[in-house]
Amino acid sequence: MNAKGRVHKFGDNVDTDVIIPARYLNTASHKELAAHCMEDIDAEFVNKVQDGDIMVAEKNFGCGSSREHAPIAIKASGVSCVIASTFARIFYRNSINIGLPILECEEAAREIKDGDVVSVNFDTGVITDETTGKTYQAEPFPEFIQNIIAKGGLINSIL
Repeated sequence: MNAKGRVHKFGDNVDTDVIIPARYLNTASHKELAAHCMEDIDAEFVNKVQDGDIMVAEKNFGCGSSREHAPIAIKASGVSCVIASTFARIFYRNSINIGLPILECEEAAREIKDGDVVSVNFDTGVITDETTGKTYQAEPFPEFIQNIIAKGGLINSIL
């Protein structure tokens, strides 16, 4: 499994209320959630993001409330992977459960810049900033998590 896309960069402590503001939680439509993804931190995000793009953030990404709407909004917006120094624990599990690949790599999160083109090999955990040529090593997903992600989430992996 691999991903490649242009980076949208964010800082520390991006909470779930910023990822998908609470005022939009009255819908179950993934398309509607995606339309408001990140709007309180980057009003133009939904106009800039393209299928396959990669989100990079620093520490404690996905903190705040435990809503699964946050990773759903990110995935539905077209983001293929999120890389951060650290993730809030419940966000991490919610992401895997809905099939959104996320990787922890402090050096990559710190050094990769907004607009860089990055590729990710999920089998090896290698992150390559194709803009700079630098590579980073994240922990690869175990086979059972690769299976969950490949099938689009936990429910699909057990059906």
